[in-house]
Amino acid sequence: MKKISLALALVLGSTAPILAGDVTGPVREIMDATIKNWSGADSDWIDIFDATKLSRLYSKDFVTKYQAAIQNPAADEDGVSPFDYDVIVNGEDACPLEDLTYAPQPATGGTTEVVVTFKKATCMDDGSDKQAVTTVRFEMRDEAGRPVIDDIVTEGDPGQPANSLKETMVKIANGQ
Repeated sequence: MKKISLALALVLGSTAPILAGDVTGPVREIMDATIKNWSGADSDWIDIFDATKLSRLYSKDFVTKYQAAIQNPAADEDGVSPFDYDVIVNGEDACPLEDLTYAPQPATGGTTEVVVTFKKATCMDDGSDKQAVTTVRFEMRDEAGRPVIDDIVTEGDPGQPANSLKETMVKIANGQ
């Protein structure tokens, strides 16, 4: 019995960081803000990279890259964001988001991916495919016993590569 208890304790101990927190929690907080931002309601824009969210929801590496990117004078005229578009909808325009799904993937190499899909163009009258599904992959890591977002990867247009936000921030920081 002691051998089984010891083996069970070792197995549980080795998976404790994975079980330490809900891996979708940070993703849902970012997506809830994005949903509100595109709801059409007349409310203040919610910054998904404000100081409190950066310190709570994102990895140290992500925050370092974000802070380097925001230092680039060409990043944004108002100096508030290194981006001139919404990084979740991957554009400057969207409709209220519809048909959201969250799909946590099995952990591999210390990273758990949470795949989020949604429709963002259902109200567009510009020839957009109103039923097109946008896919965003949140790469999650465990830091200090809690899940944090280490990267946000958006799918490009058909035939185009996916877009890593961390890679984009490095390019912005380097003036590219």
